[in-house]
Amino acid sequence: MYSHDIIKTRIFITGANGMLGQRLVESLCSEENIELLTTSQEPQAFFSSAEYVSCDITNREHIKNLIFEFYPDFIINTAAFTNVDASETERENAWKVNVKGVEYLAESCRVMDARLIHISSDYIFDGSKGPYTEKDKPNPLGYYGRTKLAGENALRISGAMYTILRTNVLYGMARNSRPDFVRWTISKLKSRQEIRIVTDQFNNPTFTEDLVSAIRKIIEYRRQGIYNIGGKEFLSRYEFARLISEYFDLDNSLIIPISTGELNQTAQRPLRSGLVTLKAETELGYKPHNIRDSLRVIKKYLNL
Repeated sequence: MYSHDIIKTRIFITGANGMLGQRLVESLCSEENIELLTTSQEPQAFFSSAEYVSCDITNREHIKNLIFEFYPDFIINTAAFTNVDASETERENAWKVNVKGVEYLAESCRVMDARLIHISSDYIFDGSKGPYTEKDKPNPLGYYGRTKLAGENALRISGAMYTILRTNVLYGMARNSRPDFVRWTISKLKSRQEIRIVTDQFNNPTFTEDLVSAIRKIIEYRRQGIYNIGGKEFLSRYEFARLISEYFDLDNSLIIPISTGELNQTAQRPLRSGLVTLKAETELGYKPHNIRDSLRVIKKYLNL
């Protein structure tokens, strides 16, 4: 007799209540050959489609016990301390989440031969000569970038199988997450508020659905190493805001162009940043949306 049971790939997702986490859950939960366990630090999940356990990845014993009990093939780490300015003042918290949490996940992966897919950032670079390739030398300006680079380095020396996906200016669709740049811009302009947007910070903003598809390719091809994941267009944050306002037919005159220096932010930002995605396009078949197409998807999803 032959067994017709499907051998399932077991995937453990951290930070599942975040924007990327929610979209990953939505994308993977319908696959009959995937078994999901999800976690975030909130008491309840922001979705009902997958099994959820509340856990803080900085709690070493709790997170390791959860992982050993589930015994995943892949861990996708979307949990992060992402507040760039707060990272300067809450350094211990930023380090615990972005470095120690990664170490604990990597320890578990090494023991059970699981693969860790970890999300990193273009903030590991100083923004003096972007866009950057995977081979460019990191030089973070602020503490957030330092913690993200330290998290990458912790993975490199962990002995675990890993894939690092560097991304920048993530935007997309999730009904219960903190507003991203697109939803923030729409909300402010719809309520007729002026917004001051910098003209001297350049990136290639990343649509969450593109990052989700890249993660799925990593799982499918079992690729290891570092991949840049970003959007098609390199543009300033001011140009991005104008594109959003034009697409949603909002008032452009409410967008006030300013320089980064005028914001007096706690943390320095990389100015000419962004990520070259040629490696992902070649090795993963990565094909990002253009911004107008991604805005069309968002408009439909959020009924805007």
